[in-house]
This record gives sequence, C-alpha cells and structure tokens, in this order.
Amino acid sequence: MADNVQSQTATDSDGLLRRACLFGIQIDAIGMQQAVTRIRDWIRERPITCRFVVTPNVDHIVMLQGNGDFLKAYRQADLVLADGWPVVWASRTAGQALPELVPGSDLVPALFLAASTAFRSAGESGDGSDGKPLRVFLLGAAPGVAARAARRIESDWPGVQVVCQYSPPLGFENDDAETAFILERIAEARPDVLVVGLGAPKQELWVHRHQTRIHASVALCVGATIDFLAGQRQRAPLWMRRCGIEWLHRMLSEPRRLIRRYLRGAWVFPRLVWKEWRVRNHRNNVNS
Repeated sequence: MADNVQSQTATDSDGLLRRACLFGIQIDAIGMQQAVTRIRDWIRERPITCRFVVTPNVDHIVMLQGNGDFLKAYRQADLVLADGWPVVWASRTAGQALPELVPGSDLVPALFLAASTAFRSAGESGDGSDGKPLRVFLLGAAPGVAARAARRIESDWPGVQVVCQYSPPLGFENDDAETAFILERIAEARPDVLVVGLGAPKQELWVHRHQTRIHASVALCVGATIDFLAGQRQRAPLWMRRCGIEWLHRMLSEPRRLIRRYLRGAWVFPRLVWKEWRVRNHRNNVNS
C-alpha cells in the first residue's frame, strides 16, 4: 500500500471501489472470502518479503491520529481490513461504503477453515503446491495460552499445523537480543503464516519494523485472536456481533482495562467521522 494516501476514493478501472480513503489511511474494500483468497495466494507465491495485514477498529483509528509511526505502519501494510462496525458505518457516511466487516478474530479461523477444506479435498496432496498443511507460528498471549490455542487449532482444523508458539516477555520490543531470538525462532520454524497477538499498536509497529527479517509469507496482526482460539477469552454472542455491539461485551468482560479506551473512542471517533463527512461534502461542492 502506498505511503502517500490520496484524498479521493481509490477505484478499479471498472469503477468498483478498491479502497476507502478514510482517517488518513486506505482500507481495502473487500469481504472475508476475498481477504482469505488473497492471503492464500500470497502463501502460494512465497514472497521474498513478508506481507502483513492490519485490522483497524475505533481504537486504532483514534490512535492513528497522534502516532506517526503507527500511521506509517498502517499506510505500508499490504492489506487493511475493517475490524469494527463503526468503521464500516463511517465509510458509508463518507460515501465510500466498505462491503462488510472483516474482524481479525474471524479472519484467522476462516483462513484455517479454507486451508483444512483444501487439505481434505486434496487428500494427501495438501493445501498449496507443496502438498503440505498450512504452517502457523503463534506469537503473543500469556504463557501457556498459545499452547492451548495450538492444541485446539490442530484439533479443529486438520489442514493446519502449528509449528511453533511463543509468548514474549514484557518490553521485548525494546530488547534487541529478544527480538533477534524471536526472529531466529520464526526462521527456524519456516511458517506460512505468523499470527501476531500482541495488542495495538505494539504488534503493528513490531511487524512493520522487522518486516524484511520475518521469514513467513504473511503476518496477521490480530490482537486477542490467540486468546479467543485458546478459550482464554470468550467472544460475544453471535447476535451481539451481528448487531455491532461486540465492543459492549468486551467492555463488560474487562471493564478496568477497556472502559477508558472505549470512552475515549466514543468521544473522539464521532468527531473524526464528522471531519470526513465535511471533507467529502466540500469535495463534492468543488466538483459540482
């Protein structure tokens, strides 16, 4: 993705929306199935430099406004997927409607399901040209949590192999020796996919900073997904997710950690949406 985000909507030659240009970043206008297909294509291509995926929600959008390094990481991400109904609603208000929500916590299971389906249908030929299962490295979560997630992944998705999992110590991102150790473990494990669950903006900044040294085809920056896979945290009921209030379930589950974040988002995000709406109206008036 280009570092310099244009103010106008990015479209294909046939006029279909490719990216919504909002809040200083470009959000890919694709749905879950298209996102899974693109990631699997990258895995088959085995790119020299690791591609990385980010999933903006309200909290990310607010942080982006005052964090230049975070903004740069977002602008240089290979795939930016809307993780939060307020972001999708904002895109519609700004006249750049994103097709659907693509949360990181749903993207990872969808990718695993696609890999397992292909693995089963091909028998021992596996998923991809090399005839092997999807190789996954889990980076993040508390000690022991990723190990539980690994067991569940391999039980639920037989086409996925967790080749390594590691919970880095607090402050590892500022420790060159620890970072070198993690990068060495990734290189030794040779994963197709690096699932990074370190929380924002730490996970995006770390992946962006070390992108050229990460020996994986794709890195997915997906927050609490490893915790969800392990059963350490519970997702909101499906009806709450469909109504766009999963944030309420999470806030009630972890009020001390999340209430301040959500209150800040509730104060700042509507003003950012208003700003986007004003910019769009001004642009339309100028062009009319």
